[in-house]
Amino acid sequence: MASAKRQRFWGSLAVNGGLLLLVLLWTIPTFGLFVSSWRTRLDIQTSGWWTVFPHREWQVIEEIDPKELNLDPDSIMDVRGTQATFEALREGVETPSGARIQWVGNKRLGRIEVQEQVWTVNWDFTTENYEEVLTGKEFEFTDSEGNVTVIPGENMTGAFLNSLAVAIPATLIPILIAAFAAYGFAWMNFPGRRLLFILIIALLVVPLQIALVPILRDYSALGLNGTFLAIWLAHTGFGLPLATYLLYNYIRTLPRETLESAFIDGASHFTIFQRLILPLSVPALASFAIFQFLWVWNDYLVALIFIGANPDLEVVTMALAEITGSRGNDWHLLTAGAFVTMILPMVVFFSLQRFFVRGLLAGSVKG
Repeated sequence: MASAKRQRFWGSLAVNGGLLLLVLLWTIPTFGLFVSSWRTRLDIQTSGWWTVFPHREWQVIEEIDPKELNLDPDSIMDVRGTQATFEALREGVETPSGARIQWVGNKRLGRIEVQEQVWTVNWDFTTENYEEVLTGKEFEFTDSEGNVTVIPGENMTGAFLNSLAVAIPATLIPILIAAFAAYGFAWMNFPGRRLLFILIIALLVVPLQIALVPILRDYSALGLNGTFLAIWLAHTGFGLPLATYLLYNYIRTLPRETLESAFIDGASHFTIFQRLILPLSVPALASFAIFQFLWVWNDYLVALIFIGANPDLEVVTMALAEITGSRGNDWHLLTAGAFVTMILPMVVFFSLQRFFVRGLLAGSVKG
């Protein structure tokens, strides 16, 4: 008995420890991205995001002019009782007292710094990154040498609103159509029902990429390219098979007695669907809404093909890709822009996550 309890304890500890490790591995990069999005441009270029935690860092306590000590960089130099070559001083030489002596600059115009390690944190945060990304406001940046540079902003507010205009209809339309279809397959008898359901589910194995060119050709003939309608229809078509499958598995498990009672009372199929099926299917609807919204919001390929290069209709993924291409070294903008694209999907997921597991497990257990 004691052996069985011990095995269960160690098994539970291993499982929970493994899950905790996975959560940490998943969360640390996201936390680093969040911290970096609030740091200044200079801090990002000169130190890591983990410096926001207490750490030991070399701090300058004294600066020495080599010319005042008549030091020759081409020979061995004696600084505060420490003898070293120019190359060694460039790397930094630690003294017995724990200090570090380092040559900064070139041989002709350099200086010598005496440094000591102190506990410190880097909490120099700013909101300018988000202002620059969301409003397009220009900022002046002064580098370590005193040079002033005017930096143009990247206005992602329009792209954020465009993504909302794409993601909300592209999530609601397939949910509504798939709910009607799932109800029909689950509770209505009509010729060819099984064959039609198999054909719809078979579309799950069709790669998205091979369908883009034929659809693009049809859109060109219909004049739909570069419109929101084009991307709504594309995401609806690509999302319907999975939505129909998930909702069918849930709706078919609803109590038959409830629906039969409604039929006896004279309710039509539409009334039953509206008054019973939709309220009872909230977990399945929410679970698919999470899938579809995240897919549409994070989509880049479909948006790029069907919206094209129209700057007035670009979504957040296209705007972020443009920042990456044109401002690849500006990590303060990239991190802020990346976190802007993450905010709404996180809100949607955490708002609906209580339905998520219930919707995914729908129909998997009988009884």
